[in-house]
Amino acid sequence: MIRVMLTEDQELVLGALAALLELEGDLSVVARARDGRDALEQLGRCEVDVLVTDIEMPRMNGLELSAAVRARHPSVKVVVLTTFARPGYLKRAMESGAHAYLLKDGPAQSLAAAIRSVVAGGKVVDPQLAAEAWSESDPLSHREKQVLRHSEAGLTTKQISTELDLSEGTVRNYLSSAIGKLEAANRFEAASRARSKGWL
Repeated sequence: MIRVMLTEDQELVLGALAALLELEGDLSVVARARDGRDALEQLGRCEVDVLVTDIEMPRMNGLELSAAVRARHPSVKVVVLTTFARPGYLKRAMESGAHAYLLKDGPAQSLAAAIRSVVAGGKVVDPQLAAEAWSESDPLSHREKQVLRHSEAGLTTKQISTELDLSEGTVRNYLSSAIGKLEAANRFEAASRARSKGWL
């Protein structure tokens, strides 16, 4: 029997996923969590083979949870199940240690199949998203992402320079570079485009 934990902040979705998986003879939902921190706490108390998690959740998101599980519970396989069909999120999920990345609008039976596959040592990625990720890579550097995140939060160039311990000129250079790479009109449009791709 494969022991599964579900992590999802929407109660209706959580219940539907549990009911769906319980129909499978070889899968057992042994725990449910409403956010990443709750999932980590429960992992310390119960035996789990596969953790299924959404990305956007309060307190700790699915990408942070995946990285924490890899560090603290390396035997647990992580399956990301989300509405975000973004190549950037896929890349970050796999870098965080996730073993599968599926979309919620995919076929119902694909989740059970993915769970069995990762337990057997495989990796599973939504095919259409994998094709997009292959053709579209993240062009931004770590620093460019930092300045865009701060811009998105409403900080001025001077505030960003103080926050990141950089000169204002250097901050402007990073912003200009990011804007150029994303073919945006300004820093706010650049941040919006990067966010929509899952790169921030």
